Amino acid sequence: MEISSLVIHAAPGRFDEVATALARIDGVELHANDGSGRIVLTIEDGDGYRVEDSITEVQRLAGVMSVALVYQYCDDVAENSEASDGNESA
Repeated sequence: MEISSLVIHAAPGRFDEVATALARIDGVELHANDGSGRIVLTIEDGDGYRVEDSITEVQRLAGVMSVALVYQYCDDVAENSEASDGNESA
């Protein structure tokens, strides 16, 4: 599982267009905007797509002036499970 949080700055007058396009990208969830074009969102990976691919799509959107990665979390459940199986005491 991977989750990232981004702050996007949309060009003046293009907020609605950018917000609509962001909502169409796999794994994207909009959380807040400050009314001046800055948007806070998270991206979570899923079946058939990765967070990195969704971030690239965000960066390429018309009307997006900047993208800042604020937070990233990555947890590989399979690796954690294998590591804990080998470290358990009898």
